[in-house]
Amino acid sequence: MSTETIENASIRRQFITFHSGDQEFGADIMAIREIRGWTKTTSLPHAPDFVRGVINLRGVVLPVVDLKARLGRGCTDPDPKHVVVVVKAGERTIGLLVDAVSDILTVTAGDIQPTPDLARDAQAEFVEGIAVLDNRMVTILSMDRLAASLVGEGLAQAA
Repeated sequence: MSTETIENASIRRQFITFHSGDQEFGADIMAIREIRGWTKTTSLPHAPDFVRGVINLRGVVLPVVDLKARLGRGCTDPDPKHVVVVVKAGERTIGLLVDAVSDILTVTAGDIQPTPDLARDAQAEFVEGIAVLDNRMVTILSMDRLAASLVGEGLAQAA
């Protein structure tokens, strides 16, 4: 192993982890702007099923995406225990409806394994890799790719 490979493997990254359905996901902590309790959204006509609607976030209309539905895992039936994770990816800001936020996870690049070639479902295009830690596997999501996928839907707003 070269010195550069060893150095890259030791770079530490932090992720906010959260649950959606029966899976645990992580998002780069630098992309997270805030975590809010669930509030009712205003629906948008002709929006895809995974878009719950929009909320007013301090004067900005913020699209809220049901992460479980976006990943092809069924729709979330939100209740007051659910949360919206506000994410800024590039120039886009979106809200992700998730079941609950877990914790902050610090991993090295060596802890993140590539997604298996067999994983070619709706989720795979948004996955950076799988963090494997002790008895825990956390799917690391690319917020940039997730937000970019909404641009074609006309939903991600620059904020």
